[in-house]
Amino acid sequence: MNPLEIPEIVIKRLPLYLRTLELMADEGQTVTSSQELGGRLGISSTQIRKDLSYFGEFGKQGTGYDIRFLRGQLRGILQVDRPWKVALIGVGDVGHALLRFIGFEDRGFSIAAIFDKDPQKVGRRVDKLTVLDVATLHEVIRRRGIRMAIIAVPACEAQGVADALLGAGVGAILTYAPTLLRLPPHMRVSYLDPVVGLQSMTYYLSPSRP
Repeated sequence: MNPLEIPEIVIKRLPLYLRTLELMADEGQTVTSSQELGGRLGISSTQIRKDLSYFGEFGKQGTGYDIRFLRGQLRGILQVDRPWKVALIGVGDVGHALLRFIGFEDRGFSIAAIFDKDPQKVGRRVDKLTVLDVATLHEVIRRRGIRMAIIAVPACEAQGVADALLGAGVGAILTYAPTLLRLPPHMRVSYLDPVVGLQSMTYYLSPSRP
C-alpha cells in the first residue's frame, strides 16, 4: 500500500505500540494480544487490529502476537531498524536538555550535528559535539547526509531555520518553537509545545479546587 494512503493518525499510533511491546519484552513477556495492548494504551483492541491490518497479518487467532516478531515488524515499518542522523538547531536550555536525553540512541536516532547563531556558543564543546555556526548548516547537513532535524530556537527564528533545513534537503522536522511553520506538503513536521499541552487540560479543571 502507498504510505500516503494510510491515515496519519495510524502512523502516529505505531510508535506507541512499539514502545509498549519493548516494555513487555523488557519484562520478559513473549506473547501479547490486542486486548492487552489496548488495555495498556487505552485504545480499543478493534482499533489496534485495524491499524496493524494496513501492514499485514501479524497475529494468529487464539495465540495473539509474538512480541519479538511484531516489534521487529513495527521497527521495519517505521524505518527505525537502522540509525538516523539528526541535526539540532538551537543550543539553549531546551537544546541542552535534548542533548542529555539518553533515549535517542536506543531508538535509532543520533544527534550528529548541533548549530547555533550565538558567537559565544559556536565552537564550544557540548558533550561529544562542537557547536557549529548556523551559517554552515546547509553545507554540513548535505555533507553528513542528515535528513531529520530538531528546531529549538525562539518562535521568531523558527521559520528561517525551517527554510534553511528545507533547502539543505531535510525531510522531517521536530520543532519546539511555539509557532506554525509554513512548509510544502512533502515536508513532515511535528510540533511539541508544552504550553499548548497544559492549556488543553486546564479546560477540564475545576476553578473551585485549590
